[in-house]
Amino acid sequence: MTRYSEEFKYTIIKRMMPPNNESVSAISRETGLSEGTLYSWRKKARANGIAVPGGEPEAEKWSTQDKFLIVVETASLNEIEMAEYCRTKGLFAEQVEAWRDACMQANGGIA
Repeated sequence: MTRYSEEFKYTIIKRMMPPNNESVSAISRETGLSEGTLYSWRKKARANGIAVPGGEPEAEKWSTQDKFLIVVETASLNEIEMAEYCRTKGLFAEQVEAWRDACMQANGGIA
């Protein structure tokens, strides 16, 4: 069994993250790594709080988990930092705000 360094794994995971959003199957074809391995690495990254859409270019189609992770990542950012974050990730601040609102309403809110 081949052991890969954490640095190598992160390099691969970054390819699945915004703004690249490369698909697991494309990375597998290019690198020769099995899709199962890549899905496992993605799952571990998500468990560590990293948003990894992995192939879905349209942010609105990302999983609720990835959207939530973006909301958490941006919770403490001011307006300027949020704008920069969104530019680097290929997102719009309005999208993140909508996701934040959806998270806030997830438990029914306060009547």
